[in-house]
Amino acid sequence: MAERGGRGSGHGSLDKSITLPPDEIFRNLENAKRFAIDIGGSLTKLAYYSTVQHKVARVRSFDHSGKDIDNEPLYEISVQEEITARLHFIKFENTYIETCLDFIKDHLVNTETKVIKATGGGAYKFKDLIEKKLGLKVDKEDVMTCLIKGCNFVLRNIPHEVFAYQKDSDTEFRFQTNHPNIFPYLLVNIGSGVSIVKVETEDKFEWIGGSSIGGGTFWGLGALLTKTKKFDELLQLASKGQHTNVDMLVKDVYGGAYQTLGLSGNLIASSFGKSTTADKEFSKEDMAKSLLHMISNDIGQLACLYAKLHNLNKIYFGGFFIRGHPVTMRTITYSINFFSKGEVQALFLRHEGYLGAIGAFLKGAEQDNPNQYSWGENYAGSSGLMSTSPDVYPMQRTRSGTFDMLEMDRLERPLVNLPLLKDPSTYIPDTVDLTDDAMARKYWLTCFEEALDGVAKRAAASQPDSVDAQERAEKFRQKYWNKLQTLRQQPFAYGTLTVRSLLDTREHCLNEFSFPDPYSKVKQKENGIALKCFQSVIESLDSLGWEERQFALVKGLLAGNVFDWGAKAVSDVLESEPQFGFEEAKSKLQERPWLEDSYSQWLERLKEGPPHKCALIFADNSGIDIILGVFPFVRELLSRGTEVILACNSGPALNDVTYSESLIVTERIAAMDPVIHSALRDEKLLLVQTGSSSPCLDLSRLDQGLAVLVRERQTDLVVIEGMGRAIHTNYYAVLRCESLKLAVIKNSWLADRLGGKIFSVIFKYEVPCK
Repeated sequence: MAERGGRGSGHGSLDKSITLPPDEIFRNLENAKRFAIDIGGSLTKLAYYSTVQHKVARVRSFDHSGKDIDNEPLYEISVQEEITARLHFIKFENTYIETCLDFIKDHLVNTETKVIKATGGGAYKFKDLIEKKLGLKVDKEDVMTCLIKGCNFVLRNIPHEVFAYQKDSDTEFRFQTNHPNIFPYLLVNIGSGVSIVKVETEDKFEWIGGSSIGGGTFWGLGALLTKTKKFDELLQLASKGQHTNVDMLVKDVYGGAYQTLGLSGNLIASSFGKSTTADKEFSKEDMAKSLLHMISNDIGQLACLYAKLHNLNKIYFGGFFIRGHPVTMRTITYSINFFSKGEVQALFLRHEGYLGAIGAFLKGAEQDNPNQYSWGENYAGSSGLMSTSPDVYPMQRTRSGTFDMLEMDRLERPLVNLPLLKDPSTYIPDTVDLTDDAMARKYWLTCFEEALDGVAKRAAASQPDSVDAQERAEKFRQKYWNKLQTLRQQPFAYGTLTVRSLLDTREHCLNEFSFPDPYSKVKQKENGIALKCFQSVIESLDSLGWEERQFALVKGLLAGNVFDWGAKAVSDVLESEPQFGFEEAKSKLQERPWLEDSYSQWLERLKEGPPHKCALIFADNSGIDIILGVFPFVRELLSRGTEVILACNSGPALNDVTYSESLIVTERIAAMDPVIHSALRDEKLLLVQTGSSSPCLDLSRLDQGLAVLVRERQTDLVVIEGMGRAIHTNYYAVLRCESLKLAVIKNSWLADRLGGKIFSVIFKYEVPCK
């Protein structure tokens, strides 16, 4: 965007000396279909819906009729263009509203609407300017209704949206897992004043109280006391101040604690109390801190009383007064904890600044039924909490973080909890919290950095006929590198930092630069090779006695899991030893004593217990893993009379098998094996998609169709295979049925931390408590 000069139209002088990188800020604007805007006293939040065209990898069986197929690829791979829906949310200071509106006007091409939904006080102030610049009619929406709709939306769709703030702990941000039922809750919106709303259901909420002492009071009194004109500068002053220099404490009155009432000596007895007795000048910093404490304590006590009155233990705080400022969150958290005696929790939202804009957008998009879909945050196009924006300068807060972005992609189908989770409200997918574990965080960030050049090289090589593949691969490399550097400084930027989130962010960045499936050719080749070995593996297994066969099946499952291109130790072997195969993988396995204990329990269950009614198996990698490891195991279960649901990724990630690939592989296996053939025909073997495109597995966000099938078939065994699915995630997942968690540790650092060697195995058989 070119810099523009001049004055605003009736709105005073506007600072328009701003250069925007449009690819980073107003992405996909040319395909924007619908708009909404939330304008507060200082910040504008713009929302728009766009269609995004991106590449997807498709596989399709060849027509092999009458042909010799021995030397032909197993299936055809094509890259197609697909259009999906994306929500964009952009936050910027009102100072730049005219420049941003000019930019939007210049780049609008395909908008379908003549109306822009607007909320917030500025919707009135800037109404004429918006209509003049954009040529769209401003349709105003109720502020509180928009806030509630927006809050419900983020609570449902963004994992790790909610956090508690603990200033004095090693990890300041403690993110909460998404509860399956978000209601009821108390929303305290702190703008110029304070509004307190009880939210009972999606459409039922009630304004139950408020206060005129809010952000406006802090700003106004702060300006009088310190002569500071900007809100953020006032907060910065407060962060450096010492309120005890100005406030009168209990110990200043009583010489210590007031034991009769249980008041500690450090408790504030009178805000600004010392200013009435001390004949001296107080620093701006101390006065700002005292003022912040006074207002935060007032808000906290008021919110706590309302929560107690309505039997609520969750209070979400939002509004201009919060905006992720540590000093503000700390004082409110202390106040709530003090007045509730720890019974009520102060909670904050990563995207609280967007609630009004999201709600206004939803009001204008009701005909599209956005709540019927699940949405996912696109890490490649979103700013992180307290991170810089745009990402091209990850270590520099340009213009005090003037711009901030959130992007959300519409998913094909709704995602729900796995019905077999024992307690969805306490389920945590991830095994290790890298936000909290500094040693693990340092290792994994370095690990992903060191692997980045190889991933970029693989991405470029996957599209040899594309003239710009190398250029796009370099852009991907730079984008993901910048994300990693941001996370080094701010590990909490996108919620709890985990191996899963690092992998997912990498996949988002690959997709952003049109690399939908860099391992498609590798998977095609390895599936073809493994299929040629399937019959000999089955014949070998069928020749064994029952007990020997059970051990061979488990060993085959684990050996198949060695073939993981996402693990450097394995990819190095596969690159340097082309003949490395199933038997070589078996020889690498490190069988540990505790494996034998868990395995013996599994063996006893098979010997003495009735056959399982239905097993749900989450498959991992393509090639040898699924064909020579998983399918023989599936075949054995079917032979015992157990139905099998085989779940594979909906979209590609590394060399993981996808649902569409599994259909082709299963068809070929069925042509060779009567057990698989009859199971498919009789619907005893069912193939489903997980709804995920990740190397890891979140059992709280699975395809609704899979959940329905699990209930209908009365599934009583869950098998989770793979390092990403059974170690990085779900190692501690508790289910209401029997489960097997199997994986090979293909990372030397992780093996050492777990007390084993590389290629040690995990075989975890768990039975639910009665």
